Amino acid sequence: MTKAPASSKPAIALTRAEDFKRLRRLALGAQGLLQNKPFGQGLNGARRAIEHLGYIQIDTISVVQRAHHHVWHSRVPNYHPDMLTKLLAKRQIFEYWSHAAAFLPIKDFRFSLPYKKAITSGQQHWFKSRDKKLMQALLDRIRLEGPLRSRDVDQARGTGAGWWDWKPAKRALEQLYMQGDLMVAARDGFQKTYDLPERVLPAGIELGLPENGEFAAHLIAQQLRCHGFASLKGITYLRRNPSLRETVKQQVNNAVQAGELEQLKLPSGEIYFAPAGTWESAGPRTAHRLVILSPFDNAVIQRPRLQSLFNFDYQIECYVPAAKRRYGYFCLPLLYRDQFVGRLDAKAHRKQNTLELVAVHFCDHPFAEDAIMDAFAKALDNFMTFQGCATWRLTSVSPATLKAPLVSHLEQIINRRTDNGL
Repeated sequence: MTKAPASSKPAIALTRAEDFKRLRRLALGAQGLLQNKPFGQGLNGARRAIEHLGYIQIDTISVVQRAHHHVWHSRVPNYHPDMLTKLLAKRQIFEYWSHAAAFLPIKDFRFSLPYKKAITSGQQHWFKSRDKKLMQALLDRIRLEGPLRSRDVDQARGTGAGWWDWKPAKRALEQLYMQGDLMVAARDGFQKTYDLPERVLPAGIELGLPENGEFAAHLIAQQLRCHGFASLKGITYLRRNPSLRETVKQQVNNAVQAGELEQLKLPSGEIYFAPAGTWESAGPRTAHRLVILSPFDNAVIQRPRLQSLFNFDYQIECYVPAAKRRYGYFCLPLLYRDQFVGRLDAKAHRKQNTLELVAVHFCDHPFAEDAIMDAFAKALDNFMTFQGCATWRLTSVSPATLKAPLVSHLEQIINRRTDNGL
């Protein structure tokens, strides 16, 4: 639990149901999930989205469209995966590590440097043992001959030919990448092309290593921008640098004392911090709109926050043994208005051009059944287009009594559009 810092202005106690409703809407509005096109459309909309969110997590699972594309799709109308390739080619984003592998705005490049320095110096370990001779050979080759594709290493699999042996070479490439000696210059799916940073970075990018205080201020501003309000734990989510955590805490306390931040206190005693005046400002509205989110979406990745604000106990179950799964291998959160109303376990059968709804689970919510079914059908229609699927197949619905009305709405909205050739 986060304790409130001493302040002349007491924390705002949130006790009513209306308070939580407002809090949820502030959070979702800041995430860009309440409006149809909060960041605009097309390539510029995709760029503005990642600059606002701060990062978009990369994931390899492909039962549906990959998570990084899914996050963009949820916020940018008509997003297409080619836009990611274009953003990389235009050097408007880069690939590195946030709390996980991620795409990040190029303007924030210098804030990747502290972690790179920690790995280079041995304060943090990527691989505990490093083949420095092999790393130098790879660097020399790239410097002299140009970018190296990861597939070039893959194709040498099993040869055992010195430094070209695939496993040590891949480890060496990743080590060089994580400590900042190489960057990902391009991607073809999950095949990376590595090059020297000076040949990847655009002109004018700041390269000065930020001091601890500057990095803390960056994290605070980023989290308040993309979440609307944040706890101390949320600001340093999965960052294990004790000095950084302490600096963040000090800066937040100072901002509260100066009246720049206000404290929002939940009945549990948990404290969130928001820019002064947030609670008195006009809150965002919701619309009759359901959004199918990725398990790695920025809005749901901090599971304790999700539970605290939305009372939504969610985990991804692809890492859980099949016999212990409750909702399915890759269940996707369903957000309607300002609440999570269920989960969808789906699989895109691309050769058959079919999206299988393996299981749809609806949980308790205060909304009318017909409204949820209608909103889900409309969301799925858009989701199918994103998956490149023209037909759907429904296997299971929970509660079972909702299967017939769900099928009815899906047939009315999706099948009717297909029959009309739209």
